[in-house]
Amino acid sequence: MAATPTLYLESSIVSYLAAHPSRDLIVAAHQQVTKEWWDQARERFVVYTSEAVVDEITAGDPDAAARRVSFITGIPSLALTNEVKVLARAYQEKLGLPSKAFLDSVHLAYAVAYQMDYLLTWNCAHLANGIVISRLQIINRAEGRNTPVIVTPEELLELPEGDYDVERSDR
Repeated sequence: MAATPTLYLESSIVSYLAAHPSRDLIVAAHQQVTKEWWDQARERFVVYTSEAVVDEITAGDPDAAARRVSFITGIPSLALTNEVKVLARAYQEKLGLPSKAFLDSVHLAYAVAYQMDYLLTWNCAHLANGIVISRLQIINRAEGRNTPVIVTPEELLELPEGDYDVERSDR
């Protein structure tokens, strides 16, 4: 039997979980799918956050921040290491992300440095984006690093239990 897969929980997931129901139909659907993943599939993974996630979700309105923090209480937080810092700078430079998206490079760096199997996000502009993922795989392959599978909750919710083993060419 394979080991339980590891998953890096990016801050957009926590934000969707803690937010008041949206009037925007797409956001509301994402919120619902995220809640379903949290309730039905989260236990199928060893879930981690990071110092970057904690920093992001504790910013802003204190009541909203408290709701967000309540979701990650008890989830291990990965430490910011020199390796994560170096990777984040390299990804920011090589992936072509806008400077305002530096934290997205940091999330990628955590997931890669800690060899996560999955990175779970709703950030489809800079993380769960085919072009970014392709560039990331090329960069990581050149450095002999593994690339996590970058997905939305919807993608993991649809898989049958026990079907989370990933076989990747870069591993």
